[in-house]
Amino acid sequence: MAEFLDTVVSIWENSGFVGLVENPLKLLMIGISLLLMYLAIAREFEPLLLLPIAFGMLLANLPFGGIIHMEYFIYDPANFEVLAAEGVNTAVLTQESFPLFGEILHNGGLADMLYLGVKLGIYPPLIFLGIGTMTDFGPLIANPRSLLLGAAAQVGIFVAFIVARLLGFSGADAAAIGIIGGADGPTAIYTASILAPGLLGAIAVSAYSYMALVPVIQPPIMKLLTTKKERGVVMTQLRTVSKTEKIVFPIIVTIVVCLILPTATPLIGMLMLGNLMRESGVVERITKTAGNELMNIITIFLGISVGCTTNADTFLRTETILILVLGLVAFAFGTAGGVLLGKLMYVLTKGKINPLIGSAGVSAVPMAARVSQKVGAQENPHNFLLMHAMGPNVAGVIGSAVAAGILINIFR
Repeated sequence: MAEFLDTVVSIWENSGFVGLVENPLKLLMIGISLLLMYLAIAREFEPLLLLPIAFGMLLANLPFGGIIHMEYFIYDPANFEVLAAEGVNTAVLTQESFPLFGEILHNGGLADMLYLGVKLGIYPPLIFLGIGTMTDFGPLIANPRSLLLGAAAQVGIFVAFIVARLLGFSGADAAAIGIIGGADGPTAIYTASILAPGLLGAIAVSAYSYMALVPVIQPPIMKLLTTKKERGVVMTQLRTVSKTEKIVFPIIVTIVVCLILPTATPLIGMLMLGNLMRESGVVERITKTAGNELMNIITIFLGISVGCTTNADTFLRTETILILVLGLVAFAFGTAGGVLLGKLMYVLTKGKINPLIGSAGVSAVPMAARVSQKVGAQENPHNFLLMHAMGPNVAGVIGSAVAAGILINIFR
């Protein structure tokens, strides 16, 4: 009987229930993960990434699972006691020592291995490769002014950056938070993994939550900043873009952007490679692989590894709430920036540009363009803005990658 009781006690002491008793905040995080899963499944809020992120969050907050060890990735003297208990000689550790590849390879969990793809900047560029295979730059080429609208929508990034600095965040942290305003999840993850790995989980959850809420957040801002007459403007049909133009475009963009801003090369280079593969028409097999199988695999790895960074100790902080608020500020100002430049173009062209297409300058492709179409059609059922809005929309993808390159260049 005594042996049976000892066995029961041993099982209890080594179970995750003890961890939940010792740290009840993990229960709250488990609740948050379940809420995100509900939003992904029942409401279809960016389910392709929100679902694996939410499940990664669940795994990270089930005690003693050992699925990830963020102390191996981030230099923080506060974690040195944990590292010392794991047999690491902390006396020789410096910021340049991290990540601790030896510890990751020998003692790391599943998510430690997967997270290397985030930390080393592998996953986001590969997702950009897939995005490139699915993107048609024709509307942007047909109407080059769309590039200005895509650039204007990036103002939210820099507004949020300034506000974050005023709230006491470091330059690197503020830059990583601001990039949420680009409405581009992979870019936000890429920037955060380089500049603010400790905030990666909160930034990723914020970025994808607001991307999913594009149809909710944007319309009130668009209607507030435009008149009924402006929203009802019918734009003329775009010209037909030749195959030669579509092939030359990604090559020129890569050369120009990467020479001016080398830090943007991983994102811009992969985006344009994917697009060149699509438009050339000579590598159909690998184009399909990049846009489907490869992108789906990387999406799973990225979602799980990012979700696993959101444990109770790092996620449930005041900074997380501020990041969520600043992400909304960034997104709202990004939308407003595009619309306001659209209004200026409306005036300069004597009413030929519908300002609503400026809201699509954030890089939530193609959701933001669809919102522009929907709001325009509400004012004029004969209005078809989708293709016109796709120009600023794909320009926003380029713009957010360029903005990330600028911020990384300054603060890395």
